[in-house]
Amino acid sequence: MKKEFKYFVVNKPFGVLSQFTDHSGRETLASLFSFSKGVYPVGRLDYDSEGLLLLTNDKTLTDKLLHPIQKLEKEYLVQVEGVPTEEALLHLSAGVVIENKKTLPAKVKILQDQSPFEERIPPVRFRKTIPTTWLSITIIEGRNRQVRKMTAGVGFPTLRLVRIRIGKIQLGSLRLGEVKEIRASSF
Repeated sequence: MKKEFKYFVVNKPFGVLSQFTDHSGRETLASLFSFSKGVYPVGRLDYDSEGLLLLTNDKTLTDKLLHPIQKLEKEYLVQVEGVPTEEALLHLSAGVVIENKKTLPAKVKILQDQSPFEERIPPVRFRKTIPTTWLSITIIEGRNRQVRKMTAGVGFPTLRLVRIRIGKIQLGSLRLGEVKEIRASSF
């Protein structure tokens, strides 16, 4: 009998782990969704990050998507503290040294629409005297907390991070906390 592969897109909320169990009692994907046995996240999103998360029981596809040779683009919309200078944007684009290793080049641009999402619950900290800026940052690596470390490394700490795209798969209009089954042809 041929195994039936399943593919899902989730819009992961802030404060949810990208796994199904947690010994510390934090909220996990299992708190929000019910998936069939053997379905696991492809990669991860940090507890304090939001947005697109892929899940599947297709281990071959998972290995392919996660392998560095694929150079799979991951796009994030990132709210940073302050207004990045042209120099900071160029530095982000060229690569930032984090943990003694320079990141690969990234695609970086300032978004003109400064509020692409509804306010997060809990809300992002607000300071009257310090503005915030939304950036689009596209990377092809997946190092631990990479985007957060990159923006902090150029002097503009991340306040909110939402992944909106992995390769050809886009978050689109999927609402926060929703799941949608997709086809393998989407990849």
